[in-house]
Amino acid sequence: MEMASTTPKTVEEIFKDYSGRRAALVRALAHDVDEFYGLCDPDKENLCLYGHPNETWEVVLPVEEVPPELPEPALGINFARDGMNRKDWLSLVAVHSDSWLLSVAFYLGARLNRNERKRLFSLMNDLPTVFEVVTERKPVKEKPSVDSGSRSQGSAKRSNDGQVKSNPKLAEQSYEEDVDEHSETLCGSCGENYSADEFWIGCDICERWYHGKCVKITPAKADSIKQYKCPSCSMKKGRQ
Repeated sequence: MEMASTTPKTVEEIFKDYSGRRAALVRALAHDVDEFYGLCDPDKENLCLYGHPNETWEVVLPVEEVPPELPEPALGINFARDGMNRKDWLSLVAVHSDSWLLSVAFYLGARLNRNERKRLFSLMNDLPTVFEVVTERKPVKEKPSVDSGSRSQGSAKRSNDGQVKSNPKLAEQSYEEDVDEHSETLCGSCGENYSADEFWIGCDICERWYHGKCVKITPAKADSIKQYKCPSCSMKKGRQ
């Protein structure tokens, strides 16, 4: 397996390494398919598909060094070749290849801090996976989030004792994390998507989230509520 002369250390260097290896694997599984298929002879020993930072690929035996200098790709990809439909086999190898790419990137990024790891994953996630390319699946585009220039007034959050806590205005970093975490959350009343510039409150019974305006709860009122029950849960209790 080809090793880089200098180990990538920064987010940009690791992403460049990832991009090169990814391009190599895409070439093997989507462009040089016949050559790759022919090299994966089931009668040979355990073979691995390696993608190198210089965008070249090779099918060879795994490294003998234990533990290896970098995480190793899936072992024995050749054994399943003749026992599966060709497309299914290529898809399986693609999935394992994506897993290997991530493991190498985060192995190299083990000393990055939290924000750097998040930025690295964001860069990698902007590229289609090898599996998506091989299966010709189009990546799902996320709905645009709230404009990054705005600030959140805070969502209603609850500690273990059930006390409602309303966050103050957040810094840009915390704002982005909040949007990412709740981007798929829908209001239990109006069905609209989560928006970090609006006040939200969560029901302690059904754990659904609501716009404060939809359930007529203000941040000030939320601070005085020990256990919030949404209108739906309050009605259910009344019927019992």
